[in-house]
This record gives sequence, structure tokens and C-alpha cells, in this order.
Amino acid sequence: MSIEPTEPRVDPPAPIGALPARGRAVARHLLVGAGVLLAIVALLVAGTLAVLVPLTPPVDNVLKARDERPSVLLAADGSVLATFRRMNREWIALDAVPPHVVDALIATEDHRFWQHPGVDWRRSLAAVWRTASGDRQGGSTITQQLARNYFPEAIGRAPTATRKLKEMITAIKLERAYSKREILESYLNTVSFHFNAFGLEMAARTYFNKPARQLSVAEGATLIGLLKGTYAYNPVNNPERALQRRNLVLGQMVRHGKLDAAQAERARARPLRLEFVRQDLDTGPAPHFADTVRRWLTAFSEARGYDLYADGLVLQSTLDPRLQRIANQVVARQLDALQAVADVEWSRPTGRLLSTGTGAYRQARKKAQPFAHFWATRGELVDAFVRETPEYVRRVDAGQAAADALAALRADTAFMQALRVRKTRLETGLVALDPASGQVRAWVGSRDFATDGFDHVQQARRQPGSTFKPFVYGAALEAGMEPQREFAQRAVSIRLPDGSTWRPRDGGGGQGDSTLEDGLVFSRNGITAQVIEAVGAPKVAQFAQRLGVRDSPLDPVPSLALGTSPVSLLEMTSAYGTIAALGVHHAPQLVTRVSDRAGKVLVDFTPAANAPREQVLDPLVAQQLIDMMRGVVERGTGRGIREAYGIEADVAGKTGTTQNNADGWFVLMAPRLVVGAWVGFNDPRVTLRSDHWGQGAHSALPVVGDFVQRALADRLIDPQAEFPARRSGIQAAIKSVGDALRRWLGIGAP
Repeated sequence: MSIEPTEPRVDPPAPIGALPARGRAVARHLLVGAGVLLAIVALLVAGTLAVLVPLTPPVDNVLKARDERPSVLLAADGSVLATFRRMNREWIALDAVPPHVVDALIATEDHRFWQHPGVDWRRSLAAVWRTASGDRQGGSTITQQLARNYFPEAIGRAPTATRKLKEMITAIKLERAYSKREILESYLNTVSFHFNAFGLEMAARTYFNKPARQLSVAEGATLIGLLKGTYAYNPVNNPERALQRRNLVLGQMVRHGKLDAAQAERARARPLRLEFVRQDLDTGPAPHFADTVRRWLTAFSEARGYDLYADGLVLQSTLDPRLQRIANQVVARQLDALQAVADVEWSRPTGRLLSTGTGAYRQARKKAQPFAHFWATRGELVDAFVRETPEYVRRVDAGQAAADALAALRADTAFMQALRVRKTRLETGLVALDPASGQVRAWVGSRDFATDGFDHVQQARRQPGSTFKPFVYGAALEAGMEPQREFAQRAVSIRLPDGSTWRPRDGGGGQGDSTLEDGLVFSRNGITAQVIEAVGAPKVAQFAQRLGVRDSPLDPVPSLALGTSPVSLLEMTSAYGTIAALGVHHAPQLVTRVSDRAGKVLVDFTPAANAPREQVLDPLVAQQLIDMMRGVVERGTGRGIREAYGIEADVAGKTGTTQNNADGWFVLMAPRLVVGAWVGFNDPRVTLRSDHWGQGAHSALPVVGDFVQRALADRLIDPQAEFPARRSGIQAAIKSVGDALRRWLGIGAP
């Protein structure tokens, strides 16, 4: 009998149901726990989405920018002065973008762009895994980047899960609302390329000085590479890193089949070959004027439901580009020369003016020699300047002792030099308007809009000094005083309501008696003080307000006679315009008409021929005042207009200088153009130390004189135009009798 070998018996695994009771219980608990956990996660995700979805922005206007048309500001002759854009961008259709640029973008930033629904889940999960492992990775698709760029406030850039979820939700909404091509087009037109260049078209012009459609493969790859970090990979700031990044983009194009290896190799061999040209927003020849119009237009548009930056409004302005060009040139020339004076007085190298040894510099050096090294001698003032800087405030806020912060900055040569340059930079404002209409013809708000955007024509409020005196004398004429009335030249003391005494110092000179007219011609403070005491400060303030000083409050005290209440240059020039218009006031006008993009006139500010005139001053009083102010330029403080600039036309005006030469003023009236200028430092504690150069007759008058001289030469001002003829003695006598009769009848104030 044989015995067959046998295999050991192996029992099959028992089914779950056959597990011991304890094992089955554990399995059930695990399954239930997993289900509960998944349910909780699902609920949390659903709850988070329910909370976040309403917080994500609507996406229905993403392509609205494609149809935007900026508003345009036109000069009086129809030429373009400025274009009001939301940002420095010019929309380009996707069909006009070279295909290799689109290929470079997709290959580098989002190679599954055509397949995913707005979020590349594989890439996102991989980014989460790598970030959790310590290697932070980004997983945003092109659509997510568009969402983040287009809605920076609603989504933000904080590295949080909430922000990321909002970005993803918005991306999915974008994909449902728009086609892939529309998303690409919007992305390429809204992404920033640094240097104020938004969109591919502006980027191509900025870095390569060509339109986007002409970009080569290497140039397109350079711009796409820039998107990873607009500063870190910027070809201007970091050319080596930009070159490496460009070559990486080319490699990605090869890897994803968008470029063959030979083409990529040729592109890699090319240098960057930049032709960098900043494409900053065009501020035009009158940037302060344009900015003033833009601020007005913003309110105008909002009130009527228009979008200033998108609806293509057309504004017809009053500005004369020929006069504006002259104004810009004059300001540059005259302020460069006067800056040489300030540089000598405050002991700073004068650069070009110093090296060329111009007459302006030699004269400045001769007159300002006693004030050399003034910056070094004004320790307390300079310390105050330092304490007012953001650098000082940051140090103190960070915990550094005030004395230590001051000492550290004082020892910083570069910082102190920059502070001195900033504080001792002379500034100016110039405005010219037509007194017959109030239309502004030229407007220069500062020497350079990019350096100083503050507008010294309308925004600045400075003491006008003696340019305010015509209002004092005008109020006196209106009250019945005659130009030849005599006053004793004496020291004046006026008791004020608070018990104090005002004693004006007189720089006008002279002895004995002085006529009312000579008090204005020679700018005699003592005579002017007596006049305002006789007329009353409230009446002088009201007179100035009627003529055009309507935005700045005037303190009706005796010292108002010497221009102690700050006003704007525009107000002063407008008020002088009222005098030149024989008492008819016209508010300054910048815009005559606003039309929509189709040419329909929305509003026309041109007054009707039969519109009532605002006659705020008796024409005979205005004529008397013009006669007196003619004397200012013929034999008084403004005679430089005749002597230095050879202006023979019929003009009248007034100079002004404030205490310590903080402000220099001059306003000149011609029958069809009134021109005003202010010169000074932004900080009134900084002044021109020389009494010669600090006077308005030697700071502001040259700006106006140069401007008017050139405008006359170019026939932009009629040299034959005249104010009404000077009144004869008989006319004056008749007016005197008439005034006396009116006073006797109780008509008008004596």
C-alpha cells in the first residue's frame, strides 16, 4: 500500500461577516468614522464655498476695458493737450499678438490652459504637497492670475487659504463667462510689466520701442519671462537674470512642442538688445492745467453717469498752446537763472549755471556773497527740517531716541544733500487769462510737474504782499478819494481791537507829503496804512472779494492792506482781470464745451451774447485804478517792465514782496491779457536772503516780463490795444463833482 503525498490544507480567508465579533465592530467603527470625517470635510468645504462665493467679485465687466475710450482734453486750437486714461495701457486684440508670444505664455505659465476649467487641480495639489514639504510652489493658472490682477482688492495677494479659494472660485466664474481666447486677450492686456506699462502693447513699446505685433521670438520670451517677477527678472534692472529667465522660457517652448530646438538655439544666442523708452502717462504741455480739469471732470462725469476713463468724453479748453509753450520756456529759463542765486545763498553747487559762468550766476555771486554757507549757519532751522522728514519719523517710531535719530541723519551726507536740494529748490506759478472772458490762456503750476505736482496757481495759498494794495486804493477811489489827495509820510500806529498796536514798516521811501497815487506807484506802506484806516478794512476785503478773491478768506484787519491774508495766484490774476475789464468780473474759465464720444454736446459754457454781465466795479473807478497802476510800470516799482524788457504797449501792474522775501509777486494787465506770477520756496521758512533778488520786482517780474515780451513779439498780444485814455483834469473834476453830489444825496458811501 502506497501513501500519496498531501499538501497542507489552507483555509480560505473568512469573509468580514465571519470575523470575530470584536473585529467586525472595529471595522464598522472605522468605516463610520471615515464616512463622518468625509461628511464633515464636505460640509466644511461647502460651508466655506457658501461663505466665499458671495464675497468673490462679479466678472461680467472683465472685457469692458476692451471698449474703453479715454477722455480727451483739447486746446483752444483743437490740438490734444492731454488724454485721461485709467492706466498706461493700449488694448491689443489677441489676433494681433504674435502666436509665439501666446505659445511662450502658455508653455511657461500654464501648459494645460486649454484643458482645465480655470483651476489646474493636478498642479494645485502638487503645489500644496511641495509647499508642505518646505519647497513653496505656486499653482495659479493664467485664469487665476487674471482674477488676482483684475480684482486686487476683492481677492488680494495674502498667502492664505481663504485668499486662494477666492481666487479659484473667481477663476472658475471667469471660465464659465468667457472663452479661453477672451481670457488670454484680457490677461495680456491687463498684466503689469513694471515701469507703469500695463499690457503687452505698452510693454513692447517700453522695452523694445516697437508695437507688440513686431516682437521677435527672443523679445517675446523676454517679456513673458518678466511676468515671474517684474523687478527680479526685469531686463533693465537685472539683465543677467532676465537673460537666464528668457532662455528658460525658450526651453519650455521646446519642451511643450511650441518651438523647435534650432529656433530656440538661435534665439538663445541673441543678446537682450533693449531699446528702453518710458511710456509714462502723457501729461502734455500744461500738466497742472490738465490735472485741474481732470479733477473737475471727475465730479462732472459722476454726476451725469459717465466714466471719465472709458466713455470718450471730449473737452474743449481755453488754453492757447502757443502762449503755453512760451510760458514753459520762460519759466525754465528765468527760474534756472534765479536758482543760481538761491544756490549761492544757500551754498550748494550750481551745476550747469556755475560751470558756464553765466551773467546770472556772476551777478548772483556778487550780490549774495555775504550769505554764503547760510545752510551751515542755520542749525536750528535745518534740525527742524530733519525732524519733519519721513526718515526721521520712521526711526523714532522704530524706537530710536530722538536725539540719536537726528544725529544719525545729520551724519548721513547723501540724506542731508538731498534735503538741502529739496528745501532750497525755487518754485513758481504763472497764469495768463483774457480779462474780457475769464478764459485761461496759459497755466504753469510749477517748474516741473514730475518733480513737484503741487499747483502754485490754484492750490497754493501765499501772502500776496503789495500786489494786494490796488484793492486798498480801489476801495478808496470808490469811497470818493481822489488820486491826487495828499497824505503825510509819517510813521503810522493803528490801535487794534485787542488793544495791541500795528506799526507797519515803510520800504517805499520818500519824505514830506505823498499823493494817493504815489502811495500805490511807489508801494508806500505808511500811506497804504492810512488809506485802509480811512476806508475801513472790511470795505477793502469786500472790494477784493467782489473783484475775484472769492475762495480764500480775508481777515478784515488793518494789516490786510499789506497783503497778510494768503490767497491763490489764480484769484489775484482774476481780480486784476476785473480791473482790466473795467469792472466786469468773469470767473476763470478752463473749459468751454464737453461732448460725448459721438460728438453730441453735453454742456456748453460759452455765455450767450445777451447774458447779463457781472458789473462789480464802476468803470470810472476801474479806469482811475488802471491810470494809477500805469504809473507803477512807468516810474514805480514795476518800471523794469519798460526798462529791462522794453515793453512799450499799454500795460499796468503791481509788484509784491512779503516779509523776509518769502514770496515774490507780479501781476501785469494788458487790455486783452492779464498775466500773474509768483516765485518762492515751498517752505516759507526758506527765503532768498538778498533784498535785491528777494523782491517781486527781481523774481516774479522777470517771469512776467519775459513772457509778455515774447508774446508781443509773436503777435499773440496786440501791441496796439489800449485801455481807455487817461482821464483829463476836466474829467476828473466832473467825476469829483458827481461823487460829491452822490454823497450829498446819500447815494453810495463816502
